[in-house]
Amino acid sequence: MALTVLISVLALLQFFFFGVLVGRARHRYSVQAPATTGNEVFERYFRVHMNTLETLVLFLPALWFASRYVNPLWTALLGVIYLIGRLLYWRGYVAAAGKRGPGYGLSILPILILLAIGLVGSILSLVIAPGAAGL
Repeated sequence: MALTVLISVLALLQFFFFGVLVGRARHRYSVQAPATTGNEVFERYFRVHMNTLETLVLFLPALWFASRYVNPLWTALLGVIYLIGRLLYWRGYVAAAGKRGPGYGLSILPILILLAIGLVGSILSLVIAPGAAGL
């Protein structure tokens, strides 16, 4: 459980960090709030932040669901891969929009694996031990 909490907190801190970078880019490139356009580099920082939010909605529940069915060490390792993927996505996207692909892939793959673990684990729980699954 502690590993799952640690990875969750790190993911949220990473999201916060990306938000700070958006604020700094807003100032550096003179994009006044509430505008979200006006400078291409600023827009890439903004999209990193928003895309991270979009993936967090999938990642966090998937991490917790999967941790229920397999050793949390394995789900934490998938979480580390997700975090590294987000960092690569940030670095690549800010450098050039076309360089975001590898980081995106490294972020989405762990999410898909975690979702599959949660899905299979929940189905097996319902089939093998329906009483234990709360039915």
